[in-house]
Amino acid sequence: MSDPHPSQPVRTRGAEKQVHADKRNLFQRIVEFVHPGPDSTDQLIETLAEAEDRELIAPESRMMLEGVIRMAGLTAGDVMVAAPRMDMLSIDSPYDDVLHVVIDTAHSRFPVYEGQRDNIIGILMAKDLLKLQRAPELNLRTLLRPAVFVPESKGLNELLRDFRSNRNHLAIVIDEFGSTAGLITIEDVLEEIVGEIEDEFDEKDGDSSIYTLADGSHRVAGDAEIAAVNEAFSVHLPEEDFDTIGGLVAHELGRVPRRGETVALGGLLFAVMLTRGGAVRWFKVTRAPEEALAGDGA
Repeated sequence: MSDPHPSQPVRTRGAEKQVHADKRNLFQRIVEFVHPGPDSTDQLIETLAEAEDRELIAPESRMMLEGVIRMAGLTAGDVMVAAPRMDMLSIDSPYDDVLHVVIDTAHSRFPVYEGQRDNIIGILMAKDLLKLQRAPELNLRTLLRPAVFVPESKGLNELLRDFRSNRNHLAIVIDEFGSTAGLITIEDVLEEIVGEIEDEFDEKDGDSSIYTLADGSHRVAGDAEIAAVNEAFSVHLPEEDFDTIGGLVAHELGRVPRRGETVALGGLLFAVMLTRGGAVRWFKVTRAPEEALAGDGA
């Protein structure tokens, strides 16, 4: 009896799978040769920008993806609020003083220290102060929650995972010697991805880069236009040589100001709240007192 298909070679199922796999791998190699993928973070970010230009992703999506990529290289020390600028409470402070600080700063959590500021003994939730009104026999120490301490070198990716798993939203950052270097919150980490997060205590002014804070002062973005600052504060800062308030302040100081520094200019005090990438992201702006105005030539 003759073979019905004498010209067809016999091929096993395993051999067919191998042929398809080889074809797929060959195709992948050709694609990678013609259009190689990014091999660095910068190239990956450039690829995202190209995807936005081709309308494959929205601008907001591109910004968040870039934030995720850049966050992978940041540590708690890069984002933390430095120790001198931490709003803290003393365990020995009278209740009225504690309440005043809580209302004035409008934070939801506060590190509490005993004796020296470096001796942090716990975290106070602002809402827990209400318990003292209903149970006067309690004291501040009974309301404290354990403080979480992390090293400056802790990566933001790992820190965010810890925040989520432990349901904790604030950590104290310590340096290599075990001293308090600053604090970091889950909001600080998320802002690296989604940008600045405004809360219910931030009243937006006419310009999206100028906000009124709970204490009556203002938060002004470093890239706010000088004309917008002049209009918001009824001042007359020079607009000829610089477009942004951050550029003007840096020029007057002779360098980019550091976090915590304050510069008097045009009848205003510009206190640096946050710096990123060699530039000021946010100033806290208040009216300068008379003695500061005497030395202000602007």
